[in-house]
Amino acid sequence: MAATVTKLENRRRTPGAGAAGGPTVRASIDAFLESPKIKGNANTLRAYTNVLDRTGEQLGPARPLAGVVDAEIGEALATLWGEAAPSTWNRNRAAVGSWLAWCADKQHWSTPVLPAATERRRETNDDTKAVSRSRIDRLCRRRDVPLREKTLWRMLYESASRASAVLALNIEDLDLPNKQARIVAKGGDIMWITWGTDTAYLLPRLIAGRESGPLFLSEYRPGPHRRATTDSKDICPETGRARLGYDRARVLLALYADGLRLHQLRHSSATHLGEANVSANVIMAKTGHKSLRSVQRYVKPGLAAVHEATETLSGPRRRG
Repeated sequence: MAATVTKLENRRRTPGAGAAGGPTVRASIDAFLESPKIKGNANTLRAYTNVLDRTGEQLGPARPLAGVVDAEIGEALATLWGEAAPSTWNRNRAAVGSWLAWCADKQHWSTPVLPAATERRRETNDDTKAVSRSRIDRLCRRRDVPLREKTLWRMLYESASRASAVLALNIEDLDLPNKQARIVAKGGDIMWITWGTDTAYLLPRLIAGRESGPLFLSEYRPGPHRRATTDSKDICPETGRARLGYDRARVLLALYADGLRLHQLRHSSATHLGEANVSANVIMAKTGHKSLRSVQRYVKPGLAAVHEATETLSGPRRRG
């Protein structure tokens, strides 16, 4: 414990990290987002930008970073995501921690650290998170569900892809005749995702003649401030609307299917493929996982398959 405290104090006392020469909160965030590790992956950049922009506004973007104390970092996290799900809290906490560590270790700026009160939260494993195909079908066929939402949900289910990668798709990435698209997978790898007939039927209606720009768009055009701080690649050149973000997509799903999460569509897809006796190698290729062990963790037979297997243990049915 003493060694940890000493390390943190040394981090603050690094030469050249004084308040007079240190950057503002906003400048330090911008520098971090421009670093090769973050800027090199569009999905990572988008996720970090969203989290750090909100954190910076909460702390005060024009303040010297050296003037921010640990407790204020904790207060900002609690205000923004204190009531969020453990997975959301952990993800956003890690993003803020990465920013602060980079400022201290790479730039040698005087920097606050994550306080002990902001420790990671336990994420419980839910063996019931794969939902039935019939529930997904009913949800996507509801007449009160807008075209954008049902197209997104169908694509997430049929492609078994991560929501962040699908939301990052541009129209130019799509190969509509072959029902496939190029995405940037986790880790920055490029891979193809594929979808089925239902998604193929919906996509042309969603695109509606657009030739470029984000596939999934927000409801309205962004205001002047947001437009000025949004990457031009995330603005549709024809409609002026911005790319649909993950947080908004998550909220939209909750409006129509309380308790259902975006990741469950991917998990359900992999589970249903496993129950259909699709080989683990094929499922791994479809989901983009890099190891069979990862696939085995996701592709877990559902309760219906367990019931069916249980029936094989019963004796022959007696005739009356």
